[in-house]
Amino acid sequence: MLSADQLYYRLETEYGEPGWWSDDPFTVMFQSVLVQNTAWTSVVRTCGHIGGISPERITSMSREELEDLIRPCGFARSKSAAIRDLAEWFGSYGNDPERVADVPTDELRTELLTIRGVGEETADTILVYAFRRPRFVVDAYARRLMSRLGCDQDDGAIREYFESGLGHDALRLGGMHRLILEHGIARCGKRPKCDACPLSDLCMIRSERSQRLAHPDVRTVLVQILLPLGDVPQRLVERHRPHLCGDEHLGDPPGACDGLRLAHYLGPER
Repeated sequence: MLSADQLYYRLETEYGEPGWWSDDPFTVMFQSVLVQNTAWTSVVRTCGHIGGISPERITSMSREELEDLIRPCGFARSKSAAIRDLAEWFGSYGNDPERVADVPTDELRTELLTIRGVGEETADTILVYAFRRPRFVVDAYARRLMSRLGCDQDDGAIREYFESGLGHDALRLGGMHRLILEHGIARCGKRPKCDACPLSDLCMIRSERSQRLAHPDVRTVLVQILLPLGDVPQRLVERHRPHLCGDEHLGDPPGACDGLRLAHYLGPER
């Protein structure tokens, strides 16, 4: 397994220097709530329509007005409540990041988590991107990547791996999160695109695929034999599987089952 620093280098080499979220703390808070369970493109579109975002403007709006503005991002009622509560929370510090800087990170995180609609991922996003705190954001992309690299650990272990490995540097931790996000969108989604992946030599998915190609199972052998016969429904393959390749064939090489025998069983039902 690579160190966090080596992983950062590989991803940065592939995708370039990572960008930052926003230099405005409240924009980070606002968008980190909007992006929950929705596409980033919807957030960008909505923010473009709204125009200037500030805690003062949000607290001056009625609940209904804010809900209407953010409705394209879904869950308008709950998100508007969370955004208003964040605006009021930031207002308790005079909307001044310098005053927030005096609060220890753990205490600040606890305060954020008391706001309804702000979970651990959102709180950590605000900590690192809004207030430059050395906190790694563990999200679905990070969990998926670490699992595919053979490190199927809990969120605390993943966070520790990155925070200790990147020297508790807020800029690098935020950058690492952005690089993993970019990698996840480009190649390491639910259906991975392993070709030309910068981490393919370490990936468990790629390794498993290679092993399957080198040592195909019975189903793979069946497919190789059945495809030349035409479009055979999967249900027929499963129904006749005991007749087509019994246990005595499991050790046979691909093609050991007699194609005429297959045609005999599958032909009448096609």
